[in-house]
Amino acid sequence: MKRAIIIMACAAALSGIAHGVLAQALLQRTYCNPLNLDYAYATRFDSLSYRSGADPTVVEFRGDYYMFVTRSMGYWYSPDLHNWTFVRPEKWYFEGSNAPTAHNYKDSVLYVTGNPAGAMAILYTDNPKRGDWKAVPSVLTQLQDPDLFIDDDGQAYMFWGSSNKFPIRAKKLDRTNRFIPMSKEVYELFNLDGERHGWERFGHNHSDTVLRGYIEGASMLKRGGKYYLQYAAPGTQFDVYGDGVYIADAPLGPYRYAPNNPFSYKPGGFINGAGHGSTVEGPAGHYWHFSTMAVDVNIGWERRIGMFPTYFDADGLMHANTAYGDYPHYAPHIPGKMGTFTGWMLLSYQKPVTASSQLGSYGPEHVTDEQVKTFWVAEDNGDTQWLQIDLQRVAEVHAIQVNFNDYQSDLYGKPEGLFHRYAIEGSENGQDWRLLVDRQNSFRDVPNDYVELENPAHLRYIRYRNIHVPTPYLSISGLRIFGVGSGKKPVTVKNLEVVRDTDRRDAQLTWDAQENVQGYTVRWGIAPDKLYSAWMLYGQHALEIKGLTVDQPYYFTVEAFNENGISGQTAVKAVE
Repeated sequence: MKRAIIIMACAAALSGIAHGVLAQALLQRTYCNPLNLDYAYATRFDSLSYRSGADPTVVEFRGDYYMFVTRSMGYWYSPDLHNWTFVRPEKWYFEGSNAPTAHNYKDSVLYVTGNPAGAMAILYTDNPKRGDWKAVPSVLTQLQDPDLFIDDDGQAYMFWGSSNKFPIRAKKLDRTNRFIPMSKEVYELFNLDGERHGWERFGHNHSDTVLRGYIEGASMLKRGGKYYLQYAAPGTQFDVYGDGVYIADAPLGPYRYAPNNPFSYKPGGFINGAGHGSTVEGPAGHYWHFSTMAVDVNIGWERRIGMFPTYFDADGLMHANTAYGDYPHYAPHIPGKMGTFTGWMLLSYQKPVTASSQLGSYGPEHVTDEQVKTFWVAEDNGDTQWLQIDLQRVAEVHAIQVNFNDYQSDLYGKPEGLFHRYAIEGSENGQDWRLLVDRQNSFRDVPNDYVELENPAHLRYIRYRNIHVPTPYLSISGLRIFGVGSGKKPVTVKNLEVVRDTDRRDAQLTWDAQENVQGYTVRWGIAPDKLYSAWMLYGQHALEIKGLTVDQPYYFTVEAFNENGISGQTAVKAVE
């Protein structure tokens, strides 16, 4: 809390435009996935321009948190897991780094990145904000998706794996001798078992019956004397990309499968996926899971970063809360509320939209359809372009998220001078407008800009006015308005039916459709008080879940939601 006060004091010392923009960011009490980081673009080696961030590793060092992300030309730091600053390091050895790992050890940050084709070095620095990295001579070879872990007794380990054939593996390292492997021995820990674990099957909704899923992204967390080795499956481009965990009493096992897997899973909503990540202990001892979310418009590697509050129950089971996971939640540094859902609902879903122009078939209706993969494209990127949403009745607006899309962006790497300038105005009657979000003189790169209003505003109309975007076209995949509607929330869902198929990895759920709802959230788990998984559906009242474990009983419930709130849950239904 003291650190937050210091940062706000620094912001107050600034003047003019910079003060206004920075102070607004620092005063935000909430966040909304995907995180609004200044993601790098692919290098020209990829030949296709797309912006991406994936495979995050987050570590604490000297009271700050450092986030390392695939191919980002650097990394970010934060005092609170909420306000992130990008670091262009003085010395950097891996411009094309994949799936990096980092560890806080002996007053330095250690860093390793994957290189399945050759040798790797361990980088280290005691000043990561400056980024004067030094290299330990290359001692590790042919490791993809590495994870460096040093136990409390000083023993070092390297875990790795990214394959649809080979398991997660490990080596013991000699930390006193340049982290050289202590022997040629390789420990094979565990692999995917798609015949038993439905969520590990390949394809969208685990429906590919030919290809095997990929196991990747090993990440170790030690808590309470237990070792939680996390892994991702079945593939980064899929909506059902998630993270599972095996638990052991020692770093090399034996490991036991967590019955509530996947512990991090977000197959529904605006943006999907919650896999290949890492878990860190944040402010006040609360845990957070950072993971990869799929955009998958230009290419399967087009991704973003998500952050989810994570808990450990009385049985030591790890679970990330992804329910309403791309709606506003309280930020990690807000005492007593960190990670909890604000209750602000989506006011803009399928509401009428008008625009200044449109290119081809990329109409403005896509900014309110709650699909990150669809988008509006204006005829150019000029300051005469605008969007306007009619919420159809006055509502209490609390926050706005603008998700810019990279349509024919023609940008590569991380060039200097990327920024977005715009204004968002609101009106009760469509004639008298007031400024809600002021980015008119901003120099910030905000590809997924989320702004919590200083005070809630009662409005019917929301208007986006463009000034500048760094891309050749103005393109937006989601202009999302959050708050509290003025109507009634849904009533409890009726007639939930769950049928577990002959293939016990699959279950069919149906329930009665309701009027005046946007959609439904299905929750399930391994006990009535362990409903840790959630699937958010818009415009559907049936769901096929194909991610179950063959010999595991499950429990299900459903709730309805609209812009006014969330209904009560159905009685929990048990299925053997």
